[in-house]
Amino acid sequence: MGDVEIRPPRPEEFAAAGEVTVRAYDVDGHLAGDVGYDTQLRDIARRVEQAEVLVAVDGLGDVLGTVTVVRPGSPYAEISRPGEIEFRMLAVAPSARGRGVGEALTRAVLDRARALGVRKVVLSSLDGMHSAHRLYERLGFARLAERDWRPFPHISLIAYQIDV
Repeated sequence: MGDVEIRPPRPEEFAAAGEVTVRAYDVDGHLAGDVGYDTQLRDIARRVEQAEVLVAVDGLGDVLGTVTVVRPGSPYAEISRPGEIEFRMLAVAPSARGRGVGEALTRAVLDRARALGVRKVVLSSLDGMHSAHRLYERLGFARLAERDWRPFPHISLIAYQIDV
């Protein structure tokens, strides 16, 4: 991953980061039945105002992936509690998959938690995001079944946690 930089997005990268996120979710079929979520995924500018966004950018300046780091009680928080942060909307461009971008972004979230003095990172993931689940488990995340939830009757989210 030496050719990829993880950092906050620059304003001129917001559109590309949003498109990468929407494309990643769409290619994997994770937007089916969730009308309007693509608008939220695409809106990097709003996320930057209300959370912390990181992008993975290659040496050519192309956005390869993105993730949103969320503090408890903030507008994008879903399951985090005091003393935790969560991450959401982890996405890797289909053309960049298999290069370790998702792992690099996840490790950057863990590093960010340590820098903030937070002891736990949590997340919710669609139950069908099996490749993401394999990544989380390989990195040491454990299921947090008591925080599984359904934002809508047809959407099941499963929770994970890791101590940092």
